[in-house]
Amino acid sequence: MSVSKRLILSAVLISAALSSTASAGIALFTDGRSMKVSAYKLISEESIELTLKSGGSMTVPLARVDRILDDEVAEIIPPAIIAEAEKIVEEGVFPKKSWHYSEASGPIFHSKYDKIIIDAAKKFDVDAALVSAVVKAESDYDNRTVSNKGARGLMQLMPATAARFGVTDSFDPVANIHAGTRYLHWLLETFKGNADLAVAAYNAGEGNVWKYNGVPPFRETVNYINRIAKHVRKALAAKPAEKIAEAR
Repeated sequence: MSVSKRLILSAVLISAALSSTASAGIALFTDGRSMKVSAYKLISEESIELTLKSGGSMTVPLARVDRILDDEVAEIIPPAIIAEAEKIVEEGVFPKKSWHYSEASGPIFHSKYDKIIIDAAKKFDVDAALVSAVVKAESDYDNRTVSNKGARGLMQLMPATAARFGVTDSFDPVANIHAGTRYLHWLLETFKGNADLAVAAYNAGEGNVWKYNGVPPFRETVNYINRIAKHVRKALAAKPAEKIAEAR
């Protein structure tokens, strides 16, 4: 990474860190371990401070953190969240369709990244509408954004995920979207085309989907799945109207 890019990244991370100290979550590490935390805060572009629920704090390399899930430190998960997660597994919130690439299904939200999304979707055989909906939910199409957990770029890659897919600059739109789409492809293959589980895993990690044998009963994950599915359903519902308008 060039000196100028490192300076920009440092400035963004410092801004994110100063804006808030996030609280309540589960830190998932790249070695499969997890830890309940009462707070977390970015320290630099390479490290994050975790305040332990049991007391004390520790600073760890951001590259060791797979992801952090919010609001999941309660010993008892609210019954309503468990019920919602079970309902998603039983009924599904995504349309029952193929999530392979199709020229008939393009990006939902028109942006300057449409060509990159289509190229990535075609290369990794993923529905471009789904990719664009994930980009919308993750970053709202801001390629320079950094979350308070350290996720970066359009598809909010954590450093560990970026490394997993060979990305050295998560702010590069092409590299970021290609890596995120490749990850979506892997998840869809892993969960046999089930978009509910694949999207859940994109948010909460495939380990948690396996652990709970379905959608993890996490408020953040349940809301995330519903938000993305809503975008996709709305786009599909609009297609007949678009075809009528084109025929006129």
